[in-house]
Amino acid sequence: MAHGKETPRQKMIGMMYLVLMAMLALNVSKQVLDAFGVLDTGLVSTIQTLETANGKVKDDFTKQNTLNHNKVGPWKQKADSVTAQAKAIVDFIQDRKIEIIKLGDGPKAIAIQDRVVNSSDIDTKDNMDFPARVMIGDNNDRAGKVLKNMIENFRNYLLSVIPESPDASGKRQSILSSLNTDPIKKGIGKNVDKNSWESDHFEDLPLSGVITIMSGLQINIRNAESEALTYLYNQIDAGSFKFNKLEATVIPNSNYIIKDNDYKAQVFLAASDTAADTKVYATESANPYDSITSNGITTYSLNPKLNYETILVSKGTGKAIYTRRGSAIGSKYWGGLIEVTGPDGKITKQFKQSYMVAASSVSVAPTKMNVFYLGVDNPVDVSVAGVQPDKVSIEITNAKYVKQGDSYIIRPQRPGNSIVTVYAMIDKVKHNMGQKEFRVKMVPDPVAKVNGQKGGSIAKNVLMAQIGVAAEMENFDFDLTFTITEFTVSAVIQGFVREYKSTSYKFTPEQRNIVNNLSRGQNVYIQDVKAIGPDGSTRPLSTINFKLN
Repeated sequence: MAHGKETPRQKMIGMMYLVLMAMLALNVSKQVLDAFGVLDTGLVSTIQTLETANGKVKDDFTKQNTLNHNKVGPWKQKADSVTAQAKAIVDFIQDRKIEIIKLGDGPKAIAIQDRVVNSSDIDTKDNMDFPARVMIGDNNDRAGKVLKNMIENFRNYLLSVIPESPDASGKRQSILSSLNTDPIKKGIGKNVDKNSWESDHFEDLPLSGVITIMSGLQINIRNAESEALTYLYNQIDAGSFKFNKLEATVIPNSNYIIKDNDYKAQVFLAASDTAADTKVYATESANPYDSITSNGITTYSLNPKLNYETILVSKGTGKAIYTRRGSAIGSKYWGGLIEVTGPDGKITKQFKQSYMVAASSVSVAPTKMNVFYLGVDNPVDVSVAGVQPDKVSIEITNAKYVKQGDSYIIRPQRPGNSIVTVYAMIDKVKHNMGQKEFRVKMVPDPVAKVNGQKGGSIAKNVLMAQIGVAAEMENFDFDLTFTITEFTVSAVIQGFVREYKSTSYKFTPEQRNIVNNLSRGQNVYIQDVKAIGPDGSTRPLSTINFKLN
């Protein structure tokens, strides 16, 4: 052997001889190499399952972003970046798999079909040269180093979008563990031998084993992507108002008052946060605010030419009472702006109302909210001052109704608006006393829960003690019942995906067996959840992702 300093290529050639000798000494059997192919097939199936689950979260992001872009957009942008980086790494690994196999089996390797690798069809399963040639090279300057940098950059980005907090500690730890690029330490005490991460994964290993390791890396990437997407999706409602739409609401004691009596109206944001800092500015005017429209978005502000009254907001209710003495008969116009400060900043909503000072008055006030819901009995109280209840009647658009005592049960027919017109029989003449417009909306989707949880960490014994999945209405005033009709439980057990479907709300024995075979720190998914509502419609619900602790 020549003396002096060896070049990197010479070192590599020397190593190849050592690998060959080790290969001969180990005498790796064909059965072991074939077993790598079976294992890799299972891992590839797991990758596809994770990609499908992550795709469903992205679909939920898209749906929520369509409903409220201002609220969801920033989180969706981060989620899109997570998905793009994960895809780039998974594709990079897949390209290197194909490169390694073609280096061994030739450009027309039968193990590769449309970028899909079938490990069982690899001819050069026992080759230890080709993986190192592609992934390490002469001077550790090949694809392995690039891949390590990509994984580290991805890990650092995920940790930047999931800041340290008690709720996020589990996800951060999972990401740190699955995307760890530290080399493996071998030996004890002073005799520790520490190779590079690239060497640990791609050097001195048979080709079929390296392909399997690379599939495992792809699973780690998709798992980390799942952790990040779930966290980001949960942040949509964290630190914000717990409803999708804010509407200025005015409920008067009556739209008609008797002369010298008081006109009163409650002014508030429907379903508002009663702990929020709320201000109400009101003025008597038919045009009580200014508006500017730019790029299809309208903003409202106070008119500097008008005098506004700042109405006191009652603590704990978020409501203000507007009071005016009806000193003269005729139509009165008033309105203004409501400002509420929440976690996402200041929100301004406009409102405009009118009332009639007359010899009699009418009030149409919903018992629940200023909304009618489809498939629900909506109670509404109707009264006309100075007129007996049996002399009062109503007509309503886009709905049917049933009178119960002095109240009415409204059953709307389709989404949109519904106008309630009130009539009073006075001196045997039917008078139109006024009308009120209501929004007609679909009943919102319930939320799938187990043990009252939408996901996150759960003790294994607690999950095993549950009967099944429940559909709960959140922040909804009506007492409605949705019934779960089906769901699927899936998890990765020993590298393979196991899933079973239930056609009711209850866990099946097979589903319980999946959970029973899981260990602490593993994920279990409850997906493809469907529920039927009181209106007979079937609603698809979001996936529940539990991590056992």
